Order: sequence, then C-alpha cells, then structure tokens
Amino acid sequence: MSFPTYEHYKDSGVEWLGEVPAHWEVIRLVNLFQQMAEEGADDLPILSVSIHSGVSDKEMNEEEMDRKVTRSDDRAKYKRVMPGDLVYNMMRAWQGGFGAVTIAGMVSPAYVVARPTRSFITEFIEQQLRTPNAVEEMRRHSQGVTDFRLRLYWDEFKTLQVVLPPIEDQRRIMGELNGETSKIDALITEQRTLIDLLKEKRQAVISHAVTKGLDAGVAMKDSGVEWLGEVPAHWDVRPVKSIASIGNGATPNRDRPDYWSDGNYPWLSSTVVNQDIVTEATEFVTQVALDECHLPKIMPPAILVGITGQGKTRGMVAILGFEATINQHIACVKPIDEACVGFVRRYFDMAYERMRFESDGAGSTKGAITCEQIANMKMPLPPIAEQKNIGDYIDREMNAIDALTAEAQTTIALLQERRSALISAAVTGKIDVRQAA
Repeated sequence: MSFPTYEHYKDSGVEWLGEVPAHWEVIRLVNLFQQMAEEGADDLPILSVSIHSGVSDKEMNEEEMDRKVTRSDDRAKYKRVMPGDLVYNMMRAWQGGFGAVTIAGMVSPAYVVARPTRSFITEFIEQQLRTPNAVEEMRRHSQGVTDFRLRLYWDEFKTLQVVLPPIEDQRRIMGELNGETSKIDALITEQRTLIDLLKEKRQAVISHAVTKGLDAGVAMKDSGVEWLGEVPAHWDVRPVKSIASIGNGATPNRDRPDYWSDGNYPWLSSTVVNQDIVTEATEFVTQVALDECHLPKIMPPAILVGITGQGKTRGMVAILGFEATINQHIACVKPIDEACVGFVRRYFDMAYERMRFESDGAGSTKGAITCEQIANMKMPLPPIAEQKNIGDYIDREMNAIDALTAEAQTTIALLQERRSALISAAVTGKIDVRQAA
C-alpha cells in the first residue's frame, strides 16, 4: 500500500527531521518529560529494556536478571516506572535501548526514567526515536571516547528535538501503524515457519538417506543400534574408529610470542564448524608451536566436529578443505578411504542431536563431546559406490532446500525493511497514514 504526503510542510529547523507537516509541533524532550527516580517496591515486577522490542510487559525471570541487570535483592534500589513513561539505558540508547512503558513496574537503577508532563502517546515518541536519523542523533549526543563507553546522560537527552502532531493525529497514526505492522509481522512469521519446516525437511532427508539408503525396496536388517533402527541388509554397521582416525588439537600459550608472532601455519578455532567447507584461517601459529604443543597437521579432506559449547557449535560439522591445525574444541575425523568423507560427514549431520544428548555435561554450558565418544559411535556404512550416490543425492536436495531458505530469509529482510521504513515515514510526517483505513 502506498500513502499520500501531507498537504503543507515546513522546515523543522532540525537537521535530522528535515521538513515536517506544517501543523506538527517541533519540541524539545525537556518540554515533554521530566526525569524520575522513584524507589521500587516488592509488589512490582522488574522489567527489561531491549534494543529490539523496547520495554517488556512481563517480569524478567532469574536467568534474564542475572544476564541483563546487576542483581540486587533489595527492590527499593530499582526505579519505579508507570504506564506512559519512557525508559532508556544510558549505555545502549544510541543502539535502540529504550522504550515506552505499558505496565507499572521497576527497571534497573542504571536506566533513566522520563515521565510525561503533558498529554501525548509515548509510543509515538519511542518510534520516532527509533528512526535511523534519530538513533544517530542520540549517538552524537552521547559522551565517551569509544562506542563501547558511550553514555547518553539526561542533560543531553532532554535537549533532543522531536516533532509531535496533535493528539488525535497521534492516535490515528499509531492505530494505522499497528494494523499495518501486524500484517507485516504475520507475513514474517509465515516465512520463519517455512524456514523451520525446511530445517526439519533437511534433517529428515539426510537422516533417511544415510540410514535407509535410496532404494525403497531393499531388504533391511536390524542395525543393533536402537537409535539407528533398521538399515539395508547389505550395509555394514561399524564404529567410526574402524574407518577413520580421530583426534583434536590445542591452543598454544597466548603469552608466548614465539608461538604466534609471524606464524604462517593455519590454526582453526571451533567457530569454523558453522561453515560448510573451511577454506581459510584467521589465525596462524609458528613451527615452534606446532612442535612444542604437538599440534596435528591435518591434510584435507577431513571432517571437523565441534566438541564443546552450549550453543549450536557442539556437534556441528564441516569439511576441512585445506591443510591446517585445530584447537582443543574441535575433533578431526580423518577417514582412511577419502571416498568416505562425504558420507561420513552426512552421518555426523544426522547424528547432531544424538551427539549432543550423549555428550558429557549435556545441557550445561560446559558440555563436551569426547573424541572417544566419536570413535565408538556406530555408523551404517554402504559400499563406496552407494555412498557416492547417496552423497550426490543429499547435495542436490540440500541445494534446493538452501535456495528456498535463502529466498525466505531475503523475504524476511525485505519485510523488516518495509516495516521500519513505514514506521519511520509515518512518525516523522513524510507520509500521511491517517486516512488509510
């Protein structure tokens, strides 16, 4: 949907706002808000402020409180907020760390609470401050020598100028925006659901191909492994260690310049397993490090398995496409027959959840898969020619699924861009959405 512009405009006198509708008021935030610092109370929920979604309307759970605010059992140390207040994080305001409050609650003492001194819709100001030009204006008014140390103090924040239409126009604009953004959000949800379904299909295609093969009429047998179930009767079922060598590396002492300075041998950390094929390194070690730290020199092709971490890294796999060494958080699986690499890699793709479930400390941040666990894992093994056919089939299917996933991700990005542009144009008066309904 396209929207008209307003009939008459005027120069706002504010660089980041430019021209605004002639009947809108250009005003400083100090004339809209006053700073508040009321003590919290035991019966009020503690709220968080997100750079993406503003102020929550639910109390933070224990994990969120540990992560987002400095914990204190004395709730009087928190700041009370009321519906209509504007709250911002001094350190994150220029990144979008602010929002309008919708329920009574409390926020961290590190936040600034601004309470309206006249009647207007605070969310309108929030959305205006979220526009790219306004965010840059807040960054410019923040104090600090680096972005990491920037602080937007109240004395600077209150000098910022915004533009405000009559209250009835505010209601109509926010009402129309809520309707339009709800439609966009529904479309984004559809695309995210599609991506989730494609992920499930990806896993199902790999799992079926590496455990059942491509011939639906082939005779089957019990694999002897409960979670694998039946496999084609002519396949072997063998431990990984019978077809490959397994090992991991180390991290040379960072305090030893002779291990790192002017190093030219590629050294890989566990983040590389998020790639499909690893073809380059960002860090390099010296020959002294290779010798004294007993780092393995791994020749391609080989399979890299992330063996630590609570996130996706643990259990993720990638193909090593060049000679390199690895740290202690990666296991290298090097099949004796290079022709097996593709199939073995897909087996580990299929076994991702199983490896994580069986890893030491599963579910904790210190969980780890061991090289011994990988070595003893039993896997179905078809003849080499069949392995290649299965690998080629999986590659074709993955390419098609990846193309659909990329298309959905592009659609989401375009919808999010459309959403942001619509809000930005409406709350700064560049388009008139009042008559859209």
